[in-house]
Amino acid sequence: MKLSYSWLKEWVDVPWEAGELGARLTMAGFELEGLVTSADDSILQLNVTPNRGDVMSLLGIAREVAALAGKPLMGPVRRPVTEALADTFPVQVDAPADCPTFCGRVIRGVNNQALTPAWLSARLHSADVRSVSPIVDVTNYVLLELGQPMHAYDLATLGGEIRVRHARAAERLQLLDARTVDLSADMLVIADRDAAVGLAGIMGGARTAIATGTRDVFLEVAFFAPAAIQGRARRLGLQTDASQHYERGVDPTLQLRAMERASELLLEIAGGRAGPVTRIHSNLYQPKRAAVGLRAARLGRLLGTSIAPESVQSVLSALQMTVQDAASGWQVTPPPHRFDIAIEEDLIEEVARMVGYDTIAERAGETVIHFPELPRARPPEAAVLELMSARGYHEAITYAFVDPQLQERLFPERASLALANPIASDLSAMRVSLWPGLLRAAAENQRRQQERIRLIEHGVCFAVADGAVREVDTLAAIACGERLPEQWGIARKERAPLDFFDVMADLELLLAATGAADAFVFEPGQLSCLHPGRAARVLRAARPVGWIGELHPQIVRELDFTYPPILFELTFYDALRVDPAAYAEVSRFPMVRRDLAIVVNENVPLSALRERVTLSASSLLRQCRVFDVYRGPGLETGTKSIALGLIFQDFSRTLTDEDVDQNVASIVAGLRVSLNAKIRE
Repeated sequence: MKLSYSWLKEWVDVPWEAGELGARLTMAGFELEGLVTSADDSILQLNVTPNRGDVMSLLGIAREVAALAGKPLMGPVRRPVTEALADTFPVQVDAPADCPTFCGRVIRGVNNQALTPAWLSARLHSADVRSVSPIVDVTNYVLLELGQPMHAYDLATLGGEIRVRHARAAERLQLLDARTVDLSADMLVIADRDAAVGLAGIMGGARTAIATGTRDVFLEVAFFAPAAIQGRARRLGLQTDASQHYERGVDPTLQLRAMERASELLLEIAGGRAGPVTRIHSNLYQPKRAAVGLRAARLGRLLGTSIAPESVQSVLSALQMTVQDAASGWQVTPPPHRFDIAIEEDLIEEVARMVGYDTIAERAGETVIHFPELPRARPPEAAVLELMSARGYHEAITYAFVDPQLQERLFPERASLALANPIASDLSAMRVSLWPGLLRAAAENQRRQQERIRLIEHGVCFAVADGAVREVDTLAAIACGERLPEQWGIARKERAPLDFFDVMADLELLLAATGAADAFVFEPGQLSCLHPGRAARVLRAARPVGWIGELHPQIVRELDFTYPPILFELTFYDALRVDPAAYAEVSRFPMVRRDLAIVVNENVPLSALRERVTLSASSLLRQCRVFDVYRGPGLETGTKSIALGLIFQDFSRTLTDEDVDQNVASIVAGLRVSLNAKIRE
């Protein structure tokens, strides 16, 4: 925000020049972004912390300066407005919880073509606000001065009454910027007898807008609860000064003061006659400021220094807080305009910044640090990412909130958690998988002409079941593009995109690092976002721990991928739990190898074949290797030939041909019975 130094001096007797004032405010937690000095005035550009709605006005900064300087807060001399009319306009508040206070006043005979005084135009200009007309200028001025948003309606365009209510189904509203928006039931509107005439706390409607020829005005000043405004403007792609103030909290005691100030200025500039103020006020729904405990010991511990009790009380009292002594420190009640004070640490921050961060000596903290012992079975994240980096993957960090439409497209069967106040419409749902974020990242890389994309991410997903949200520690990866980078050893015509088995090899290497490679099985499965027939569920000891597969062709087209991405996702600990290494004796006796060609049905998976071989063989079988798969002439349609390399070895003696032959015969018999296998001669 921009602050006029001369305007500020009307509110508080500032004992410092503009430059020194900027330095003092910087030490009090504000950021001075710029200072422009002219012969007439100095303009300070301040950046305030996002949760401090109370300092987004001249009054708010004046309160801070008065507290810093130990000066009283003055403000302009207020002249009461003479009520020259008995006219009122009916007001009805149907949503008092969202609008606990609403003030309205009729002013007739206004000359909206009058010239706005130079002093007021100059102050608006210093804050980068354009002068429009007396009525609009006055409402903007009061917002800058007091931090209270206002709205003025052309009284001639209002129909019958003002009602503060929630929007109705399929209700639409044309706003002042000529946009027509669709309203939802959780949006608060200002309506007359016919329809909505404004979006409460955000922007007025075009139908009742102030025009050059406006003569009669209805002024509105209201307090809207922050929860009733938060997120609504962003949802509609809007961001207004009013919504910024209301979302952070407006002083709920300021409405009558703002109405009187606006009425006084308008009558002075544009003439007219004012009626009485209509005030609808609900004590039940007024925000309550609960007392917050502040412990002297906690204050000293967090600041690393001792602050005199009288200084603490003086500082907080200067900020208009009510301070009472307590056994361990103080009970502090924030003023109505401080929506950001809720916990003890908030008060400690106030003390620190008002005393001055530069007065707190730097001292190394002393504490006992206990490092919990990590279970040996938990895989180190750095080791996992380093291993995948060696396979060409780059670590990605994506948002935990994703595009709800993309997530619904990928996982229609999974419920997700919608954000109440999203930063953008396409980032409004908590992720149930890391895939939506990785797909967007891969698509963006492809648009940047990257031919080979390998991304891996370790993060938390949010599973929703029975109304409860559970965090799931997850590891996921995406790969697409060419199998190998461009190089002289491979002709361009021989370069091919990677496929399911390339990524499966990467995953198998990762799983082998757990020390339990034999416990993993890839089982054919169906997932709506994966290619039918090119997807598998990952099992560890018969327990599902993840998925791997090629993205569904239709989604590939929708996301405009050149090559179909291959993805995998694992529950981090369940899948990558490390089996501690154990000593195993190495046999001193020679190995014996026998090769076996088995003809089986096409749909028999390798996992079933290996399982049957292991069950049929004795403990002498050390390995079962697959070194060839054949389909083609010489085999029946729908069958395949798999060549197995069987490795036998004993720890106590050299094996005989009879020992090996017995095991091979047992394996062949088991395969024939269980899988209807045939020996290929």
